[in-house]
Amino acid sequence: MSQLVMVGKKVYSGLGLVWLALLGACSNGTPQGGDSAATDFVNPFIGASTSVGEAGVYHGLGKTFPGATTPYGMIQVSPNTITGGDNSPGYSYEHKTIEGFAFTQMSGVGWFGDLGNFLVMPTTGELKTIAGKEDGSIQGYRSRYDKASEVAEPGYYAVQLADYGVGVETTAAPHSGMIRFTFPESQESRIQIDLARRVGGTSVRQYIRKVDDHTIHGWMECTPEGGGWGDGEGKADYTVYFYARFSKPLADYGFWRSDIPDDWSRKRDDVVSERYLRHVEKAEIIQGQSELEGDHLGFFTDFETDANEEVTLQVGISFVDLAGAENNFRKEIEGKDFDQVRAEATDLWNNALSGIDVQGGTDDQKTIFYTALYHTMIDPRTYTDVDGRYMGGDQKIHESGSYTRRTIFSGWDVFRSQFPLQTLINPQLVSDQLNSLIELADESGKGYFERWELLNAYSGCMIGNPALSVLADAYVKGIRDYDVEKAYQYAVHTSQLFGNDKLGYTGPPFSISNTLEYAYTDWCISQLANGLGKHDDAQLFLEKGQAYRHVFDPEKGWFRPKKEDGSWEEWPENARTTEWYGTIESNPYQQGWFVPHDIPGMIELMGGPSKALADLTDFFEKTPEHMLWNDYYNHANEPVHLVPFLFNHLDAPWLTQKWTRHICETAYKNSVEGIVGNEDVGQMSAWYVLAASGIHPSCPGTTRYEITSPLFDEVSFALDPDYFDGTTFKITAHDNSPENCYIQKALLNGQPYNKCYIDFQDMVAGGTLELFMGPQPNENWGRATGS
Repeated sequence: MSQLVMVGKKVYSGLGLVWLALLGACSNGTPQGGDSAATDFVNPFIGASTSVGEAGVYHGLGKTFPGATTPYGMIQVSPNTITGGDNSPGYSYEHKTIEGFAFTQMSGVGWFGDLGNFLVMPTTGELKTIAGKEDGSIQGYRSRYDKASEVAEPGYYAVQLADYGVGVETTAAPHSGMIRFTFPESQESRIQIDLARRVGGTSVRQYIRKVDDHTIHGWMECTPEGGGWGDGEGKADYTVYFYARFSKPLADYGFWRSDIPDDWSRKRDDVVSERYLRHVEKAEIIQGQSELEGDHLGFFTDFETDANEEVTLQVGISFVDLAGAENNFRKEIEGKDFDQVRAEATDLWNNALSGIDVQGGTDDQKTIFYTALYHTMIDPRTYTDVDGRYMGGDQKIHESGSYTRRTIFSGWDVFRSQFPLQTLINPQLVSDQLNSLIELADESGKGYFERWELLNAYSGCMIGNPALSVLADAYVKGIRDYDVEKAYQYAVHTSQLFGNDKLGYTGPPFSISNTLEYAYTDWCISQLANGLGKHDDAQLFLEKGQAYRHVFDPEKGWFRPKKEDGSWEEWPENARTTEWYGTIESNPYQQGWFVPHDIPGMIELMGGPSKALADLTDFFEKTPEHMLWNDYYNHANEPVHLVPFLFNHLDAPWLTQKWTRHICETAYKNSVEGIVGNEDVGQMSAWYVLAASGIHPSCPGTTRYEITSPLFDEVSFALDPDYFDGTTFKITAHDNSPENCYIQKALLNGQPYNKCYIDFQDMVAGGTLELFMGPQPNENWGRATGS
């Protein structure tokens, strides 16, 4: 579907390069000779589609956004093509019109999304107060755009709006953003801002005031009544504050206001309905006053422009208060021009991405790798203003002190790969996240860990107790700069509220998925308890970790959902591959391999190593070549992400090597469709970063990382001296190639190494793991029974 152009090492959408030359994109950020910077291998268009058609399933594709942001930044200045539907990033590559450029976005989320606030659009001609419809059935301020003009780099996005002849460039700082518009000659040029706009709904109340001849400030209140996260079911309740400065004076400005009837619903489908749009289309235009509050507001400023005249808009954003938004603006971007802000964003990205250095591989493989690494650095984003203040779970303002408050914790997804990756490359981020979860549990008065947090909301999305996995994984790896005792107490309370205690297993509707995941996170508590010297608790939770056995039916030889009365649910035809049969977003065949904390016990239940190995091999061999959503190894969704590494535990490590290499080469591409499922807040990309490097955990909560076949000749991880003794951990693959994908032998720091796994402590002590590759499996290397 996508067309991508290489300019140097940068990837651009489309075929036209005239706009690139106009912007000077080729001369910014690309080294003039010498080694390329990491940012030169990032293509933010990878995954930037919500297309159900291309995915072949209702979940769609990657759902990433192409706009400008900084590593874990609060701000994302990105084009938005759609408000309604299951379109969490607000953008999808196949859409042909843009309705504006928002300053907040979600990344890769499969549920009905949120954010997309402070939607800015440059226009010319007659003022319109609605975006309208992409199909043209209702006209509005949205514009067709020239796909060939789209440019996306870390910290930068540009496009040409065809209907207005306006060029748009966006860039970002951590708490603020900037847009540069290049207008045509016009007596009716305009910048307009839809303050009501929100992905998946609307903000329910807004306020705006003209501060001076160049500046406005205000806020947008977003509650569940306005849809958003989960169409309101996610309970997102936040206020976005802004401080915005225009380079053109506000000589001819105004507002539009539409009073929404009190009995109208204002959720995802409502705000894009014809009734709603026709109502807002007739909004009152108000001029001659300096401030306004209402249900559905917009702001515009009109001015004349010469041909190719540049106009800029600088915006500070805060989730705390108006003073926070202004302070964020003044500390980060006040007095800076667009190119300086852009250059600083590029520097931030190069510094962050340089934490992993890869050598070898093709340009496409490097682009996929560094784009994946880039996508792991969107969330969990900062929620703390530059002065250290944040809005707490009690809706009161707090000081973060020694940590950065984080938000957007997609627990069910990210405990598997994203946080095990961060423990290695960014332990401070892991510490921040745990401090954030602990303090949220404290502030909210709930006293338990949320499984999917968004802007303090306890959304309850998905299943399990994934925060317990992140906690145990960090603790056993020595990341402990948080209140461990309080964390432990909240972990125990979480298990008591959500777990297998009532029946020893969990009943419908997700009996298998819940029982297995609760069993695993109870085991995680046992790891933490053991480390804290709570030996009775450790034994209790170790035994609770065996709950998975209660939903294994020996007669069927597989996991089977149980009713609350202890009887089995009816076993349908093709039960193991029946999606939603006791499972969530999976089938029993996929979910049943999830006993990471007791793999020997699982293998025993399955009939022993030979039978389990044959079944697991069949599971992979039946997977379709396209790797899209399917009934077998469904890499498009998380339940199977640890499964390829089970071959190491089944004494067949060459099959882990075979299949992880195959997944890396098949499920990830340098294209818009390059992620076979939802990115899920960094999880899909983190899996690739680890597996392509040659390592990945099979059980977060232990220090064991499985060794597999790396794509690159050399991968070097820079280690944080505040947490680890070593400076660099390096994986070198000798004679590596697409054909030579099997490990023949290994050395660790120069000494023969015959294990198919490596301990985290050996990695962070620094040193080198050398792998010697060949075209055929060496069935003796890495086996417990090998020589």
